[in-house]
Amino acid sequence: MVRLIVNRLLLSIVLVVISSIAIFFLMSLVPGDPARSILGAAATPDSIERLRQQLGLDQPLLAQYGSWLLGALRGDLGESVFTGDQVVTLILARVPVTASLILLSTLVIAALGTALGLLSAVRGGVLGKVLDVVSLVGLALPSYWVAILLVALVAVALRIFPATGYFAFADDPGRWLLGLILPVAALSLGGVTIVAKQMRDSAMDVLARDYIRVLRATGVRESSIVLKHVLRNSALPSLTVVGLTVVGSLTGAVFVENVFVLPGLGTLVTQATTSHDLPVVLGVGVFFTLFVIVVNLAIDLLYGVLNPKVRVS
Repeated sequence: MVRLIVNRLLLSIVLVVISSIAIFFLMSLVPGDPARSILGAAATPDSIERLRQQLGLDQPLLAQYGSWLLGALRGDLGESVFTGDQVVTLILARVPVTASLILLSTLVIAALGTALGLLSAVRGGVLGKVLDVVSLVGLALPSYWVAILLVALVAVALRIFPATGYFAFADDPGRWLLGLILPVAALSLGGVTIVAKQMRDSAMDVLARDYIRVLRATGVRESSIVLKHVLRNSALPSLTVVGLTVVGSLTGAVFVENVFVLPGLGTLVTQATTSHDLPVVLGVGVFFTLFVIVVNLAIDLLYGVLNPKVRVS
């Protein structure tokens, strides 16, 4: 396990550099000039050029990236071009919102997907066919469309849950949870159906094995067989799907946060991209890359916990 963690840490450096290079040069292709946006349409060419020099935008792209990378290696992700705030400060202020959304979505996806998959495998019949249909629907509907639909039906028409807004957990846990129910539902729908289908297929495979028949023949209770043997042996392939779903939820979170007006990293990177605020976009990109690395490492470690025979390197 120690070797695995060291390898992941070394790999994280390479991935962060590669992702930052990709983000930097892709952003350079996006039309727009931060200096012109800051000064407005009435700005003179001379004032725009002076501001570009102050911001370092007149330097070659390689020089700009090299300057940013040196600062990032020291823990300095730069300053926002528009507000002048430290990028690290902006990210840390938004992390609790995005972390709450993704954490709750992960719990819903893992718990509900596992329960539905097991139930479908044990009961089968109509429930299995319904799960197949729901899985196709969940995969076909993008999270932002589901979010808009939930706002229109549940928040606006029925007025059951709030359509927008976020309350910090420390200020009001009840309103924090209430405000995240619809965003979590929109972000979790596709993941729940994918995990449920994978769990059902894995559980059905385990249920068909000889040792399960032996356990039943010796009088072991069905509930014990399902919880102690089927669930444990079916969890490994489903765990991979959960990890992939969590990573994919980062993209969904960007759209969901904008629909529900949540002050998270999704809305931050959207605003920064629109205004061509490159340091902020790079900072959020680095954070997302590190998040993916941590999730993959956690999945590898859980593999070893659930199945000691599995060796990761």
